[in-house]
Amino acid sequence: MKASVASVATALTVGASTVLGAATNMNMKRDSDITPITVKGNAFFKGDDRFYIRGVDYQPGGSSDLADPIADAEGCKRDIKNFKDLGLNTIRVYSVDNSEDHDECMNALAEAGIYLVLDVNTPKYSLNRAEPKQSYNDVYLQYIFATVEKFAKYDNTLAFFSGNEVINDGPSSKAAPYVKAVTRDMRTFLRARKLREVPVGYSAADVDTNRLEMAEYMNCGTEDERSDFFAFNDYSWCDPSSFTTSGWDQKVKNFTSYGLPLFLSEYGCNTNTRKFEEVEALYSEKMTGVYSGGLVYEYTEAGNKYGLVKISGDNVKTLDDYDALKKAFDKTDNPSGDGKYNSTGGASGCPVKNAPNWDVDTDALPAMPSPAKKYLTEGAGKGEGFSGKGSQNAGTASSGTASPGSGSVASATAGGSASSSTSSEGAAANLKPMQMTFAPVAVGAVTVLSTLFGAGFLFL
Repeated sequence: MKASVASVATALTVGASTVLGAATNMNMKRDSDITPITVKGNAFFKGDDRFYIRGVDYQPGGSSDLADPIADAEGCKRDIKNFKDLGLNTIRVYSVDNSEDHDECMNALAEAGIYLVLDVNTPKYSLNRAEPKQSYNDVYLQYIFATVEKFAKYDNTLAFFSGNEVINDGPSSKAAPYVKAVTRDMRTFLRARKLREVPVGYSAADVDTNRLEMAEYMNCGTEDERSDFFAFNDYSWCDPSSFTTSGWDQKVKNFTSYGLPLFLSEYGCNTNTRKFEEVEALYSEKMTGVYSGGLVYEYTEAGNKYGLVKISGDNVKTLDDYDALKKAFDKTDNPSGDGKYNSTGGASGCPVKNAPNWDVDTDALPAMPSPAKKYLTEGAGKGEGFSGKGSQNAGTASSGTASPGSGSVASATAGGSASSSTSSEGAAANLKPMQMTFAPVAVGAVTVLSTLFGAGFLFL
């Protein structure tokens, strides 16, 4: 972290805005009795108790049928029965229609003690890898801010993902500044609107070339630029395996001093018969000092052999993988106490350019597009939903490079842009790109094509 009088002043300003935001939220009517999840050091907490994510990725319909499972109240309540049977406390949803109502499902999930981790992007409203500067614009930010505004009111919204698997090799690391800028903007929006400060972070691909660099990058710089957590999709444990054979021991070692909560946003290799033997390791003290659990890919079978259940109309059939996961969860308790977490947390140093593995020239981020700044004071307004025209070729792009601390509420809502005249550079994409790994590509296929070919491309 850069140490200067200015950065100290920024930290004090951010701290003051946090206190004011918390005071405002205390006067707001709660939608349920569920306890919101908070971040302390490198762990999540539910009140005073350590919270471990025990969840699944939930996107009925898969990539070929873009649907909002949280807007489908009956389907949601139908599936909650299985969520409870499995012993889950969290689901991840990859896309929601922000023009729809979600109260019934979110309240039903809360009553069941289940939290939501939400990706804010859709195929038409996401960063375009081919045109990152153009697609990082005010129309895009309005859409994701509308999603954030809609879901921050629910106490069981655990976290927001600003992107998923944008960086999947060395050259694509040029996308990092835009991913980090979106994360910064979402956190600034929550604070400026005095909404509950739902943790915001990134879901990364598990690539050896720059996995650690991306984690460090999302946790370096001034406080306003840093993520609240970091997650990655990990399919390196393929049964039969072990803590050491899978390489998970080395990942724990590499992240031991990491200052943010870390969890698996997807896991569950299906190369062989899945017994979910990794569950026992993931929730043991040899990992919980670094990891806060994870999300199994995925609840619904979509032709990729990763599903726990098969849905046909209103009929839900549990599969062998469902039984295997239930057995693994049933016999695995969370550690007692705090799981040996790092209570102090703290920032990382920004990684140094090391092309081609880490091809980021500067720590500076793109400035928020000027027309989007009004949403910080006026609110995002209505979301366009799945039927919207899209944002990738619309709106006003960023016109400069942000100054450190520009994401603080005081700076972001001031009249100036808090940016230099140097053009922003980098490349970006959002959600899951193609991978040559064992990881599933079904959910990400729509996003891949929208990222590569623009918003107009959809599966038929």
